[in-house]
Amino acid sequence: MERITATYYIETPLDLEKSALVLAGEQSSGTFIAVPGETEELKARFAARVESIEKLESSTEPSIPSVKLKPGIYQRAIIKVSWSIENFGYNLPVLISTLQGNLYELTQFTGLKLMDIDFPDSYANVFKGPQFGISGCRKLTNVEGRPLIGTIIKPSIGMSPEQTAELVKTLVEAGIDFIKDDELLGSSANSPFDKRVDAIMNVINAHADKTGKKVMYAFNLSDEIDQMQRNYEKIVKSGGTSAMISLNSVGLAGVKKICDNRELAIHGHRNGWGMINRHPLLGIEFPAYQKLWRLAGVDQIHVNGIQNKFWESDDSVVTSIESCLKPFLRGFSVLPVVSSGQWGGQAVETYRRTKTVDLLYMAGGGIMAHPNGPAGGVIALQQAWRGAVDGLSVEDTANKYSEFNQSVSFFGKK
Repeated sequence: MERITATYYIETPLDLEKSALVLAGEQSSGTFIAVPGETEELKARFAARVESIEKLESSTEPSIPSVKLKPGIYQRAIIKVSWSIENFGYNLPVLISTLQGNLYELTQFTGLKLMDIDFPDSYANVFKGPQFGISGCRKLTNVEGRPLIGTIIKPSIGMSPEQTAELVKTLVEAGIDFIKDDELLGSSANSPFDKRVDAIMNVINAHADKTGKKVMYAFNLSDEIDQMQRNYEKIVKSGGTSAMISLNSVGLAGVKKICDNRELAIHGHRNGWGMINRHPLLGIEFPAYQKLWRLAGVDQIHVNGIQNKFWESDDSVVTSIESCLKPFLRGFSVLPVVSSGQWGGQAVETYRRTKTVDLLYMAGGGIMAHPNGPAGGVIALQQAWRGAVDGLSVEDTANKYSEFNQSVSFFGKK
């Protein structure tokens, strides 16, 4: 029977092997004491197995407090544990309950993080994965050879549908590829969902009729499942091509339900990411996280950005981008969304570190606050990436392109 293997980074003051066995037992057939019915035959078929233990550094202080453990040496290790897929089949919520679940509460551990998950090929026969992915999003926006350039509507709360549509008109005429609602905007008193869709799609459809380019607008679907489905259908009927879901707020089952419609490119926003990742020895790492959402069918997923405004390091961002671009099952392609305080100045370093243009490069203030307005901001980002791919420095790119030069003069001093 096929097995799923999870990789964990752990810390414990106890024996590594015994602690790993507790993890495997707690998350499969066992409990803290032998019970009737837990036969050797049952354990051989259903019990999780500790596949390997790689001893790492140690610490004299626990990463996470535990009142039940005495002070000592806290040993860290990478462990691999596998489960038969008989335990949960192709049920993603139960899979998560198994691979994470109560693990974070086990007394034996003062640190535990899910680093990666290896899935058997049979998962590709059950899950459809992203409908559009990288190539599909490029086709929808008619963009090749460079990143898709996108922005976020700001202010996020307060503008009417008509005001929002007017800003969208400015952006689409400037040559933007992608626009999205802010994750804070659903259907608010000042901007009811249906009215916002009507106003924005009137602009986008008119521009597409005139130029042949349909800008992708990701309307925020995040809501109760039935309402998300109604909103999804509204976007489709209005000629839209995309929708956004706050992944951690809606959850795997809800996101998969919407993705299974397979008519819109789904933009996965990971707001709340710091809550489940920021501690180095607690939560889940992005290589594991993004695989779960690829299985659910998300086409685009946030990865933060180089020199971002949040806590995440550039190394972590690069790892996230690389994990999205790494082949998974049968071509489950997902487009990395670079965001968080981005402007054209980070393009050179982003390309140097990743060597890819298969990105959705998002800039809010980096476009909207450009000295020449949003149109100047869009052009400046396109110029920045042209320079980055050509191997030019930020300074040389600024000397060559006027709009980007103004970005450097303005944003480079912020």
